[in-house]
Amino acid sequence: MTINNQPIIWSDSQNREMSPALLDWYDQDMRLLPWRENTDPYRVWVSEIMLQQTQVVTVIPYFHRFLEWFPTIKDLAEAEEDRLLKAWEGLGYYSRVRNMQSAAKDIMVRFNGEMPSNIEDILSLKGIGPYTGGAIGSISYKLVEPAIDGNVMRVYSRLFCLEDDIGEVKSRKIFDEKVRETISQERPGDFNQALMDLGATVCTPTSPKCEICPLKEFCGALSRDQMTDYPVKKKKIKTVPMYYVALAIQNELGEYLLSKRPSDGLLANMWTYPLLEVTKEAYFQIEKDWKNYQLDIKEPNLFDFVAEEDLNLLDGSMMALLKKEKPAVIWQKQPLGEVKHVFSHRKWHILLAKGYKVAEKEFILDQNEYWVKEEDFDSFVFPKPQQKMVGLLDEKRNK
Repeated sequence: MTINNQPIIWSDSQNREMSPALLDWYDQDMRLLPWRENTDPYRVWVSEIMLQQTQVVTVIPYFHRFLEWFPTIKDLAEAEEDRLLKAWEGLGYYSRVRNMQSAAKDIMVRFNGEMPSNIEDILSLKGIGPYTGGAIGSISYKLVEPAIDGNVMRVYSRLFCLEDDIGEVKSRKIFDEKVRETISQERPGDFNQALMDLGATVCTPTSPKCEICPLKEFCGALSRDQMTDYPVKKKKIKTVPMYYVALAIQNELGEYLLSKRPSDGLLANMWTYPLLEVTKEAYFQIEKDWKNYQLDIKEPNLFDFVAEEDLNLLDGSMMALLKKEKPAVIWQKQPLGEVKHVFSHRKWHILLAKGYKVAEKEFILDQNEYWVKEEDFDSFVFPKPQQKMVGLLDEKRNK
């Protein structure tokens, strides 16, 4: 988008007057959040990492549990990976918590177990970039450092009518300069948190509440009636669709087959039902075959099984796939349903097939596959797609 406006240039007096106006509002209307109970750098660090890509209301219970399980940097550094991932289960972007543990170990070695107090050392820790480093430094140590996230860039793009694309790395320097011109020298931490609150509650993306904004007298976009023209951001990269059949298999003891994912890559070391990746064409052919099969039987029942002699009714595609992968399993006539999940650049489509191991037939486990009792699921780290599949299984079973 090109607006073709000249950016706003503030006078020295405007630069000086902006922070008192913002802080007066913050003192009256700040959000009461658990990580603001004190300025302990570990609490600030944990909250800021959790809040990346995640809403405040979602983070609050995770924050409480994380601090209960790992109350100190030492506890975080020494945590078992399975328990660490379990604490993070459902937040996604698991590299965040892995990076936190790496940084915690570094802090134990290099800084005697205490978060360093200068910005260079803070930024040297794995997973801590300019935003998180600025938040820790300003809130915990009163360092005059900006903490610039999407909320802050939205506020400043409107204040100054900045047309720099907030999605481009090179634009950060522009916003950094503007924030440094206005940041409170006495209360930099409160200033940064006030900007976060303002962007989250008042200067929102689509319906800014300009009439109650403490900075409305300073806002260039408001004066030009162009609030929703800012910020400028190019379109997101389209997600790449991927297609899977998930195998929810039970044995004669009622245990489910779970597969541990590789130690690197997406959802590393996490657990799911075995997943078979298929082409888009095969995926929709599978759906079609099942629907065609339903037409050939009276009152199809979700929990009927496919008889060996009926496999030809399915055109062979689905059952051939399942029989090849798990020959000692009988399968229900219909899939339990479909689960979808969007990652940053991928969208998973998953058909959930339900099967039962035949007791008399040999069943060979693949590497990293294990039989697990359903009541023990809480001991395993499930990514969001697996949580959705378990939920779908429960939903169908309880109908």
